[in-house]
Amino acid sequence: METKPPIPLAVLVGIQTPDVSDVAHAASLEELGRLVKTLGYEVVGEVSQKREGTGAGLLLGAGKLAELAALTGGTGVVGSMAPVVKTKARQRFESPAETPDSGNDTGRKPEFVIVDHELSPSQIRNLERATGAEVLDRTGVIVEIFHRHANTREARLQVEMARLKYVAPRLRESSAGGGRQQGPGAGESALALDRRKIRDRISELKDQLEAVQRDSDQRRSARRDQLRVALVGYTNAGKSSLMRALTGSQVLVEDKLFATLDTTVRIMQPETRPRVLVSDTVGFIKQLPHDLVASFRSTLAEALEASLLLFVVDASDPTYEAQLDVSRSVLHEIGADTVPSRLVLNKMDRVDADARAALREKHPDAIMLSAHAPEDVAALRETIVAFFETTMVDDELVLPYNKQGTIGDIYESARVLSESHTETGRILQIRSLPATIARLKRLLAAR
Repeated sequence: METKPPIPLAVLVGIQTPDVSDVAHAASLEELGRLVKTLGYEVVGEVSQKREGTGAGLLLGAGKLAELAALTGGTGVVGSMAPVVKTKARQRFESPAETPDSGNDTGRKPEFVIVDHELSPSQIRNLERATGAEVLDRTGVIVEIFHRHANTREARLQVEMARLKYVAPRLRESSAGGGRQQGPGAGESALALDRRKIRDRISELKDQLEAVQRDSDQRRSARRDQLRVALVGYTNAGKSSLMRALTGSQVLVEDKLFATLDTTVRIMQPETRPRVLVSDTVGFIKQLPHDLVASFRSTLAEALEASLLLFVVDASDPTYEAQLDVSRSVLHEIGADTVPSRLVLNKMDRVDADARAALREKHPDAIMLSAHAPEDVAALRETIVAFFETTMVDDELVLPYNKQGTIGDIYESARVLSESHTETGRILQIRSLPATIARLKRLLAAR
């Protein structure tokens, strides 16, 4: 019988700078723990320290570094990268019985140290030498999660590019030495050769991604004059659950960070005339790597080209305001902050009466709901329909009998208020967006 590999163990490390409150620091570490859990690791320890900044070569002070090394079984000092030849006497001296207890009941030392900040290559190298564990910073964890969760070709290309951009500056010579290559690329060190391969692969990915994004742009262009709502917000705020409730679609719903990476577009149900398209976008998070934002610019274009943005927020999270600020910041970066928007306070079923009253006072215009309450979702649907009603106009279309094939397009794109017949064709009184009516008139006028 095949046995499953053990779950990797990890220790979290956080630095609290003077500009970060105790509450914000604790929330950030808690979020990092959820990221690590999403990655499939188990958190077995936590080391935190107040410092002026995160620029020190070892990040932690000597005392806290020793505490971290005690958990991982490291020496606590930055030694040589050369492998240590252990004699039998040394092996007995450094036997597991003599090493400090790791603080978990698995009997194993944590293999990973996860730091709640972005680290330089030298900081990663120094911490790995001191702890004997593999070190990942917050950016590395997020990139790895994106890598595992990407499903469509576009998302896989985007994530691979961001991952390579993250890895490239962190490549290092192997401890066995970086000798010169022979044959193609002769004269290059192994490190230089690896970096050149990464540059070539990134260039190749850009070409492939441009081709895929042209197809995506064409699909978005075809939807340009339709009513579109984009669900945006922090990861795990409940966007996919709300998408499922509004559209009846079977989109992925998981209680994990970044469960959704690929933009999904569905028709709002029950279907309206003109119909409303709802898109579920990739979630945001604090310190979302810039390369990931840049790579997912095409995906986020759904938000940029939407008629209405719904900022979905987990109202039960005490840090929801900071999460909302992060979402708005990312959308500002791509230029989508000018799109009309409404704030949706989700997961209100987890909020008590006092907190609900405080939220209502602070955000009087917000839509409060639970994505799992059908009456709340129905009210949101009516709010969306009412919003679009204010942008529609009434007009008349004359549909010649020799162009009856366009009647389906008219009924999909507009609400037909009345219909009559003359000798030359149908007379339709419709209500829709001005741009849609203009398109339909051009279609009927064309020979």
